[in-house]
Amino acid sequence: MASLIIRGGRIIDPGQNMDRIGDVVITDGKIVSAGLNHDFGGDSDVIDARGMIVCPGFIDLHAHLRDPGYENKETIVTGTRAAARGGFTTVCCMPNTNPPIDDELQLDYVKTVALKEGLVRVLPIACVTKGEKGEVLTDFARLAHAGAVAFSDDGRPVMKSSIMRAALEAARWAGVPVIDHCEDLSLTEKGYMNEGEISHRLHIGGAPAAAEDIMVARDLSLAELTGSHIHIAHVSTEGSVDLVRRAKARGVKVTAEATPHHLTMTEEKVLTFGTTAKVNPPLRTRSDVQAVVRGLREGVIDAVATDHAPHTKEDKTTDFAHAAFGISGFETALGSLMGLVHSGTLGLGRLIAAMTCGPARILRKPDLGNLKPGSNGDVVLIDIDREWVVDVSKFASKGKNSPLEGTRLKGKVMVTVFGGKVVYQDDIIIARGKEAAGVANKPSLI
Repeated sequence: MASLIIRGGRIIDPGQNMDRIGDVVITDGKIVSAGLNHDFGGDSDVIDARGMIVCPGFIDLHAHLRDPGYENKETIVTGTRAAARGGFTTVCCMPNTNPPIDDELQLDYVKTVALKEGLVRVLPIACVTKGEKGEVLTDFARLAHAGAVAFSDDGRPVMKSSIMRAALEAARWAGVPVIDHCEDLSLTEKGYMNEGEISHRLHIGGAPAAAEDIMVARDLSLAELTGSHIHIAHVSTEGSVDLVRRAKARGVKVTAEATPHHLTMTEEKVLTFGTTAKVNPPLRTRSDVQAVVRGLREGVIDAVATDHAPHTKEDKTTDFAHAAFGISGFETALGSLMGLVHSGTLGLGRLIAAMTCGPARILRKPDLGNLKPGSNGDVVLIDIDREWVVDVSKFASKGKNSPLEGTRLKGKVMVTVFGGKVVYQDDIIIARGKEAAGVANKPSLI
């Protein structure tokens, strides 16, 4: 049986509390061993990982692939190619497509296209309500059986408490979480950025932090009432972090995610990048960012999720009120977050955990997010010291909308392995592979 040996890297696998130099062996798409040293067999491909971090493939709980219906923004092909460049080997795609993923037909479409054309694993999320209209529940049992890993109306919060309660009860029986976009729409009807001094200065309608906090509080109460698992999407406020912290202490079944942009950027980005920095929930204050980072460091926030939201140039090059919300985030996620590691604000192991075993536990997928024997052969190689400048023109994603354009980052994904196959190599790695060809028993991949 042909194998892939990833040789001599620093293996960090938080799911096993592993941090050691060694080899990772993958055979027939599955992990055989990690941490031991192995001889090179004649049938083995070899990746020389010396000087690099080797960790499980990243899992993104919250991304937009836009397919079907908005293929001008992204497709499953371009989205999964961008995900691979960012080190993501599993992507959970949101259901706000056209038509939305609210029945088995649409769910099967995403699964079929992803299996046929996707570069990495795609796990579909189904709508909470039909058409994301907040009125009639979808068939949770049938959709979960058909492969939905969670339920969400994404950017359309379920405003009726009775509907949210029913959704949580249905999700409990289906054995999957409800992923909750927390926003009181009555407070954000004309809010396009964080409400505060900068929004007042720019004369842009503001969305107050209270709009998020109120809905987080409501839905934590409903989760406690129903005993269901609720997952709070893209936490952005100090108040929300505190609410989740207290709910966990009470034993509420709650998990939470934060995005790279809410962990690293403040509302001041709007002053420089305008509509490119328009997201929902909006970029908040420095105090909010510090609280979200602290929540991630302490484990109050369980996972990092990109909320990858690709848009066309036309979607963003309009006035602020009418510009689309969202950042194209797959390809810059690790690089932007490594700034927290290099500054000593966040441990490398904690960051990797939030991108691997943390989301795997939320999804109840024990064969993902770790390098245990028998797990899927999904591996990422990282050069934590590699400096590079973000150039959106080189993105694999159709979405070039990033406020990191022109920013120098330190830390980059160099190789992504999905199911034992290399699906992305950095240009430097490709050049090194050409130089190394013929050195080992079989030409190195690097």
